[in-house]
Amino acid sequence: SAGLTEEQKEFQKVALDFAAKEMAPHMAEWDEKEIFPVETMRKAAQLGFGGIYVKPDVGGSGLSRLDTSIIFEALSTGCTSTTAYMSIHNMCVWMIDTFGNEEQRRRFCPSLCSMEKFASYCLTEPGSGSDAASLLTSAQRKGDTYVLNGSKAFISGGGDTDVYVVMCRTGGPGPKGISCLVLEKGTPGLSFGKKEKKVGWNSQPTRAVIFEDCVVPVGNRLGAEGQGFNIAMKGLNGGRINIASCSLGAAHASVLLAQEHLTVRKQFGEPLANNQYLQFRLAEMATRLVAARLMVRNAARALQEGREDAAVLCSMAKLFATDECFAICNQALQMHGGYGYLKDYAVQQFVRDIRVHQILEGTNEVMRMIVARNLLQG
Repeated sequence: SAGLTEEQKEFQKVALDFAAKEMAPHMAEWDEKEIFPVETMRKAAQLGFGGIYVKPDVGGSGLSRLDTSIIFEALSTGCTSTTAYMSIHNMCVWMIDTFGNEEQRRRFCPSLCSMEKFASYCLTEPGSGSDAASLLTSAQRKGDTYVLNGSKAFISGGGDTDVYVVMCRTGGPGPKGISCLVLEKGTPGLSFGKKEKKVGWNSQPTRAVIFEDCVVPVGNRLGAEGQGFNIAMKGLNGGRINIASCSLGAAHASVLLAQEHLTVRKQFGEPLANNQYLQFRLAEMATRLVAARLMVRNAARALQEGREDAAVLCSMAKLFATDECFAICNQALQMHGGYGYLKDYAVQQFVRDIRVHQILEGTNEVMRMIVARNLLQG
């Protein structure tokens, strides 16, 4: 909590308490039984965590990007997978709040902020992951409607959520032909693939989302035609900070688990905590965690202030934090020895849940491309 205001320390404490009492005791069960913990998330929404950086007039908390990062880091110490879904949900509500008109904001945001309804972000397709601008899902304009055809892959919450923020092609090839539509579950022609079996992130379902002649009112389009790619990328800048924050929480929890294990476990007649090699590794883990946290919070401030360098700082922070935090969790597992590989021990779940953070919201290879392009363009 170093450098935080009294108000931010209060948010942090509320989120840490919620994580410890409402999430951590159920984390293993949600993972093993693949439970989407709807009621727990609705309890989190009662604390204002359903629309953290959404404007208050539609039910949001109106907090800053830094406040949001602090909250997601704290919640992630209780269950990284569930918090990561909540971060995606928050991103979707922010997109509707920011780019929607008054009617759209008032129609969608209140029930999403309360988590009475849940949202999914639909960008990735079977043939377009990192190359998002090549997406093929098409929306043909017919009078006051669009007819949507295509499919999306790896959609968090897919099938279990109520609102789908969909990037689709209304124009020619490339980013300028992409628009953003909001679909509701139950729309004729909207269907879902099988629930994917994943290494981690098991407390949130992942499915393909399929559109077969889905008729969507033009009134469900966010922004103008051709603005979709811009909306998607602006959403992802915040999404990258959010997912990096979830990585911080997992790493923080893993450092504490390693610290406890080194104190309790004895080998060669003395506690592991007396072994200087392990002391040094623990010190490195804590140092890298603090460095990652500072990078994420710096990027969150830049995004909040609308600074010109915000996008590249978000990319740097996502790259650094997700790589470093995975290494921290993995080292914590190693320090547990054979115990770390047992599902009775939480550290292995943090490793499994955090691994995908290096892939989603733009792979870390794409983050390197963004940073390099920024440097070379001067």
